[in-house]
Amino acid sequence: MSRASRSLPLLLLVAAALLTACGEPPWNNPYPEDQAGENILYGAFTERPKHLDPARSYSSNEYSFIAQVYEPPLQYHFLKRPYELVPLTARALPEVTFFDADGNALPSDAAPDEIAVSEYLVAIEPGIRYQPHPAFARDADGAYRYHDLDASTIARINTLDDLPETGTRELTAADYVYQIKRLATPWLHSPIAGLMGEHIRGFAELGDRIAAQAPAPVDGERPFFDLRQVPFAGAEVVDRYRYRIRLEGPYPQFVYWLAMPFFAPMPWEAEALYNQPGMKQNNLTLDWYPVGTGPFMLSENNPNLRMVLARNPNFHGERYPSAGMPGDREAGLLDDAGEPMPFVDQAIYSLEQESIPYWNKFLQGYYDSSGISSDAFDQAIKFDAAGEAGLTADMREQGIELVIAVQTSIWYMGFNMLDPLLGGDSERARLLRQAISIAVDFGEFISIFANGRGVQGQGPLPPGIFGHREGEAGINPYVFDWEDGRAVRKPIAEARALLAKAGYRDGRDPETGRPLTIYYEAMDAGPDGKARLNWMRKQFAKLGIELVVRATDYNRFQEKMRKGTGQVFMWGWNADYPDPENFFFLLYGPNRKVDGGENAANYQNEEFDALFERMKNMDDGSERQQVIDRMNAILRHDAPWSFGFYPKSFSLHHQWLENVKPNLMANNTLKYRRLEPAIREQLRAQWNPPVLWPIGALIAILVVGAIPAVLVARRRERGRAL
Repeated sequence: MSRASRSLPLLLLVAAALLTACGEPPWNNPYPEDQAGENILYGAFTERPKHLDPARSYSSNEYSFIAQVYEPPLQYHFLKRPYELVPLTARALPEVTFFDADGNALPSDAAPDEIAVSEYLVAIEPGIRYQPHPAFARDADGAYRYHDLDASTIARINTLDDLPETGTRELTAADYVYQIKRLATPWLHSPIAGLMGEHIRGFAELGDRIAAQAPAPVDGERPFFDLRQVPFAGAEVVDRYRYRIRLEGPYPQFVYWLAMPFFAPMPWEAEALYNQPGMKQNNLTLDWYPVGTGPFMLSENNPNLRMVLARNPNFHGERYPSAGMPGDREAGLLDDAGEPMPFVDQAIYSLEQESIPYWNKFLQGYYDSSGISSDAFDQAIKFDAAGEAGLTADMREQGIELVIAVQTSIWYMGFNMLDPLLGGDSERARLLRQAISIAVDFGEFISIFANGRGVQGQGPLPPGIFGHREGEAGINPYVFDWEDGRAVRKPIAEARALLAKAGYRDGRDPETGRPLTIYYEAMDAGPDGKARLNWMRKQFAKLGIELVVRATDYNRFQEKMRKGTGQVFMWGWNADYPDPENFFFLLYGPNRKVDGGENAANYQNEEFDALFERMKNMDDGSERQQVIDRMNAILRHDAPWSFGFYPKSFSLHHQWLENVKPNLMANNTLKYRRLEPAIREQLRAQWNPPVLWPIGALIAILVVGAIPAVLVARRRERGRAL
């Protein structure tokens, strides 16, 4: 048979093979076939985490990994709101004892000015063990196998897998104390070292002693220095399972820090392994390979491709919470009450630097959850007549679910209280600030620039923070009226009346007769900020005020804030911990920006400052709420801020992902997630059918093209036969 005669049957065989493949997994599946149906959560990350060392890490993209590995003594309850601290590795919340200047114990309700020392006693659960790790591996004689490697051996180590032997040991109180000493270690540059130096006794002096005793770096790498040998009265081991921390004076917010990775345990063996000369050059450091007791361990760190969290086989165990908030049971959030966690075996995160591929893979079912970029917002979200966000029909048809949460953050417009026009406590300046606060319509800003993802601010405290009030009791009466069960911004006529009362009728300077000119300090220096700045100009123009925008980069903006040379600005704050002190301190007089603090408005009010000093040391309760209500009333009256808005987070997840409830304080939420892998496999196949018509069309073209050649070949064969 000629070559042309054989081509037609061959093409038919190819077509049959392609049709047979229709029953296989989707052709566009980015994951290996052996992962089909496995209990694996799939997600994505957009940039390489810089630090996985809990002494240095302070970014959300880093916490999404290390908070699953490291376990501080406390954590936030997954379901309860307002946010509530509960034990994690600790047996209970810390025992707090107060002492006066002579070392005498004080009652728990002692006045703050009597307290010289606060002592926190933390007791951890026995029997908790670290993940399998080479740092704990020992040889037959009991010596650490990998703590004294020679240079040639280290040069051949590319990943932690090149150290095949692993070991483990029990978590002890000494590991927590060791980590606190690491926070003071100068060369680690912990971002909270300065703050802890203000509160933990002897912390700053500890850093100086560590620097003096530690060996000098060799070829840019610092040899292992065992911090256990450095005594520290600010954090001491009591016994194997208890340690205490001593603070200067009262600092009730310190307990929240005990739920952050900064105060997670660190075994000295990890530093002994990683600090050997040559290890850092091969990225064998805590910034690449964390060592913890949590439900997961980082089994693969390939930041140019993927990062994998695998179940820790040594995990001590934890059960899903049995209590929550009203509505949690109806939402299915208590279906797993009392069940052992974690529920997933692995979490695989792939690098996705572009939002569109990430979004498309989510719609195809290859990522289990997703945020919503501006490009995809209209495809996913629609608003009803009442302005409530919901999913589009296409999203609902796929069974995708929407979760909305108001973040523990605020964006505000600040007035520099040192400015001769807008600042000070005069009636004229106060009325001017109130008028501007009415005119700048942040409800409109949310609609135009945030896709509706925000709630207009009524004070400095966002929802979820103790002291925040909902409803009519929580509105700012100088800017809003309560109508038909909701807050409505006052009409612009009221703002103009306030302006006239301040002496600026129609927004004109009475001395010159010209429109009042106000300068707006903007960090929207790029082209994307042009629309926002034009919008802001229009808001001030409602009052006849000319707004001059001084746009600059963020570094220059910060310099202006530090010097107090601006007039009006926009800035934001995200809570470190869920306490009203973490927001009110932004307006506390001694914390003014020009004095090196975070009070960017440079606001100072004697009554407010006194109430702040009282409030910050109080326990949550009705008495503290009364103080907070008065503080809010002062701020609304003085108007050093226009309270802007509290951002909302919108996230989507597929129907096969369970136990999804936003927790804006907790970072260790992976252990609560549960999957239905069978449903995922079924829907992936349904949503990703192979598109065969182009292949069929190509085969048809080849077949039709082959027919003339077949006919010519047959004629030649007949001619030779004759």
